[in-house]
Amino acid sequence: MPDYPPFMNAYGNIGKILSKIKEAQTPERFTQDYLGTKLGFTGGSATPFIPFAKRLGLLGSDGAPTDLYKRFRNPSQSGFAMAEAIKTGYSALFERNEYAYELDHGKLVGLTMEVTGLARDNGTLRSIVGSFETLKTFAQFDTASVPTEIPKEKSSESRDSGADEFREPEVGLNLSYTIYLNLPKTDDIAVFNAIFKSLRENFFRR
Repeated sequence: MPDYPPFMNAYGNIGKILSKIKEAQTPERFTQDYLGTKLGFTGGSATPFIPFAKRLGLLGSDGAPTDLYKRFRNPSQSGFAMAEAIKTGYSALFERNEYAYELDHGKLVGLTMEVTGLARDNGTLRSIVGSFETLKTFAQFDTASVPTEIPKEKSSESRDSGADEFREPEVGLNLSYTIYLNLPKTDDIAVFNAIFKSLRENFFRR
């Protein structure tokens, strides 16, 4: 059998099962009993979900839920986890077009025909495209919307000064004086003492 991308013929069940997975407790192993008893999907049309989920990387080969499965159940990570699962399961499509998730239905059909070689009216082709489009409703591919904390850079003045934060300069008034003295010609030291005493008392006091 050709190695086609993952699909379920009853792809209408995919969204229902995924919604239940987000609500239910994570099992140790995802078995047919868990699918039927805990999630409520007892019909044979839901049975292929387990191998389908394994190809997406949601379940391990032994049926144990993977970290991707657990991230899918986390509301803040769910869309990004599903986007990763889609890229894992449908890698052949993404190798041809890395923006396969942005294609409308007609172009996605054309891309899938190109990858698989199937005819447009083939039932398997419809199931592959239908499965992909159903999964896409749970996915978030736009990583730009992921919240990211960006540390604030210090201003150049703060970095240069080593200060933890920018501080406004203190406002003050500083005055300086330049005093020119014309000293009299005298040998009397008392004259000089009187001059400097006057300067000290009138200019240098605070």
